[in-house]
Amino acid sequence: MQRELQWFKAVENYVHPSFQAQRNEFNKTPREVFTEEHEGLVRDGEKWMKDTAQSYTFVAALIITVVFAAAFTVPGGNNNSGIPNFSQERPFIIFIASDALALFSSTTSLLMFLGILTSRYSEEDFLVALPKKLMFGLVTMFFSIASMIVAFGATVYLFLSHPWKWVIFPISVLGCVPVTLFGLLQFPVLLEIYSSTYRSSILQPSKE
Repeated sequence: MQRELQWFKAVENYVHPSFQAQRNEFNKTPREVFTEEHEGLVRDGEKWMKDTAQSYTFVAALIITVVFAAAFTVPGGNNNSGIPNFSQERPFIIFIASDALALFSSTTSLLMFLGILTSRYSEEDFLVALPKKLMFGLVTMFFSIASMIVAFGATVYLFLSHPWKWVIFPISVLGCVPVTLFGLLQFPVLLEIYSSTYRSSILQPSKE
């Protein structure tokens, strides 16, 4: 649908303004004809966007639940004054910072996908608005997953840095696996959406 809109906009730029509102033998403008011919494509695009957004919304909500709970169950517990026992340790600072980043980024991602679900799905939305929300949601979700893994690694380091120091390296390597998989699986989609939205050859002026 985005591609069809780009073609329509490109052709529209070469047509005299008086012709853009001119009606055919069926008393329809070019825009009305375009809308009628692409009703099915709009429905298909709406269904795909909603199904995709619903899946990512569930994941984002799950991450929010986990990192929000982790913020109030800090590793090592608190002393009698309510201050975390590991508050002076550098890994604890990394845990707090990464947990907060995971919460903020996953919340932003959730809002982006909710914005997709509540969109009116007009034709113009498929041109830039919906792809932009999807891209921003995917990027922020990637950061939320990566931050969550970092928070987990910092917690493990606090507990195992002394007696089981050798375990930290393999855990860190394994922690990179889900982040790498998410990047590899979603990056092609993200790149394709970015290219079709901002680097489309249809929208580039010809040098000839």
